[in-house]
Amino acid sequence: MKKETEKPFIGVAGIIIKGGKVLLGKRKGNHGGGTWAPSGGKLEFNEEFEDAVKREVFEETGLKADVVRFAAVTNNIFRKEKKHSITLFFICRIRSGKPRVMEPGKCDGFGWFEWGKLPRPLFLPVRRLLEQGFDPFARQ
Repeated sequence: MKKETEKPFIGVAGIIIKGGKVLLGKRKGNHGGGTWAPSGGKLEFNEEFEDAVKREVFEETGLKADVVRFAAVTNNIFRKEKKHSITLFFICRIRSGKPRVMEPGKCDGFGWFEWGKLPRPLFLPVRRLLEQGFDPFARQ
């Protein structure tokens, strides 16, 4: 029987697009360390999705971003780490700033990548996006 505290957490991620590329950061730490992912994190209590995305993008990159649209959702079961998350992805555009590492304990750096040429390894939620055939540049 599972404990009551064993529940998935809700995460948000901002897929920042610019000039046909997406911004990804290389994660540090024991949860996905060494993998590449867009900026994101946990949705806080009483927080709107888009506000959470803007907050996370700013906290991690220093960028002020506008949320363009909802993109996709993934169900992520990290068996080895015994974690489970639901991630809501949103397409974002930069309003101001240049990406810089704001949380050096959590990120090794950022890079711009073409969607078809993403770096490896990818964080599980991003792999799930690819499994869905998601393309951030497709018109919806």
